[in-house]
Amino acid sequence: MNAGLAVATGFRGFARYLGGVMGADAYAKYLEHHHAAGHHEPPLTEREFWRDHTDRQDANPQGRCC
Repeated sequence: MNAGLAVATGFRGFARYLGGVMGADAYAKYLEHHHAAGHHEPPLTEREFWRDHTDRQDANPQGRCC
């Protein structure tokens, strides 16, 4: 059972790493920044955030692989 737990823990760690590399944690980082910066307006919803993120990439495509 311990070997199964170790494999599952390793897989979760790898998934977090891969998600970070791929930018999947961008919304969580945005929320942390928004809170830390003391903004008075409410943060974007996750859907609004990803729409804005995609629009910015489309308008400014440098630094993308595809």
